[in-house]
Amino acid sequence: MQPNRKTALGTAVAMVVVAAALVGCERGTSTGAGPAATGPTTAGCPAVLAGAEVAVQRAMRTNPAWHGPTRGPRAVPGKSIVFVAQTMTNPGVAGAAKGVREAAAAMGWQVRVIDGQGTPAGIQAAFSQAIALRPSGIVIGGFDPKLTSQQVAKANALHIPLIGWHAVDAPGPSKDPELFSNITTRVQDVAKISADWIIAHSHGHAGVVVFTDASIPFARNKSDLIKKELADCAGVRLLAEENIPLSDTSSRTPQQVSALLSRFRNRWTYSVAINDVYFADAAPALRAARKKGAGAPFNIGAGDGDPSAFQRINSRQFQAATVPEPLSQQGWQILDDFNRAFSGEPASGYVAPVHLSTAANSGGQTTWDPPGYRAAYLSIWGK
Repeated sequence: MQPNRKTALGTAVAMVVVAAALVGCERGTSTGAGPAATGPTTAGCPAVLAGAEVAVQRAMRTNPAWHGPTRGPRAVPGKSIVFVAQTMTNPGVAGAAKGVREAAAAMGWQVRVIDGQGTPAGIQAAFSQAIALRPSGIVIGGFDPKLTSQQVAKANALHIPLIGWHAVDAPGPSKDPELFSNITTRVQDVAKISADWIIAHSHGHAGVVVFTDASIPFARNKSDLIKKELADCAGVRLLAEENIPLSDTSSRTPQQVSALLSRFRNRWTYSVAINDVYFADAAPALRAARKKGAGAPFNIGAGDGDPSAFQRINSRQFQAATVPEPLSQQGWQILDDFNRAFSGEPASGYVAPVHLSTAANSGGQTTWDPPGYRAAYLSIWGK
C-alpha cells in the first residue's frame, strides 16, 4: 500500500461560464504525448460546462438507492473460493479481496487468497497453485487473464468457474477469455466523470497533465478516453501526457513532476491519473516546489480510491478528488455471481455507478462503501 501522504481539495462545483480565448495545446511529454485537446471554436465551453456540473453533482451523492440485484438463488452451502491476487500491495486488489472474505463469512464459504507478488511468474505460479487446490471457483484479481492463458484454459477444462475483478475491459460475462463474469465499473464512465470534474472545477479553463501506464491496454484506453472527454471543452489545454509504468511510479514520478513544473510553471493547473498512486509519489516534488497542498495543480485519480488517496483528499494535501471503486461491494458481488454460477443461473450483470469523492463529501472516510448492498445480498442468500 502507498505511504499515507495526504491530499485533497474540496469541490464546490462551479457555476457559470467563461471568457478567455482558446489557446492551442502544447505538445510534449517525456513519452511523446499525442496531439493537444481540441474542441469547439468558441472560447470556453458553456454547454459542456453545464453538463459537467450536473454530472459531478450526481456522482457526488453519498446515499444513493441500491439498484443492484434483489432476487437470486439461496446460498449454496459448502463452497470454497480462491482469490488469485495480482499483488496484495495494490490497495484496490486488497480491498476487493477483503470484500470477498467478508461475504464468504456471511455465506459460510471458505476463502483463500494467494498473492501473485506483482510479477508474471508469481501470478502464474499463484494461479497454478489455486487450480491444484480444486476449489469451487477462482477469482482473477486485478490482472490480465492473457498473462495466465494456460491456467485459464486448465480451469475451464476442469469446469472451475472464473470470475474476474478488473480482469478485462468490460463488465459482465466474457467469452475470450472464458469468464463467468468480470466485476468492474465501466471505464467510459470513470473517464467521463474524471474529465467532467476538471471541467466543472476549473469553470472550463484548465491546463492539464495526464498520467498513464501505456504498457497496460486497459490503462492506456482509460487515459485516451479521458483526453477525448477533455477535448470537448475548448478552454481545456492538454499540456502533456506522462507515460510512467505503475511499477515505476515511486522512482520516476517525482523527477517527472519536477520537470513538468519547470516546463509549464503556472500553466499546469490540473492533473488526472489512471490510478491514485501517481499522486502519492508526486506529493514530495510538489511540496519541494512550495506548492500548496490545497492549490494547483488540482489532482484527480481516475481509479480505485484507496485509503491513502482518501487521506490525501481529506487533509487537502496534493489530491483533490478520486473516482473510487466500491471495493467491498464488488467483493460481495463476486460471491453472489459465484452462487449464481453454482446454481446454474446467469450472472447478475450489475455494474456499480461511478462515484466521485472529495473532501466535501467523503465525511472523513477512507473508502467508498455505498449503502444497501449487504442487506440486499443477505436477503437473496437467505441469511
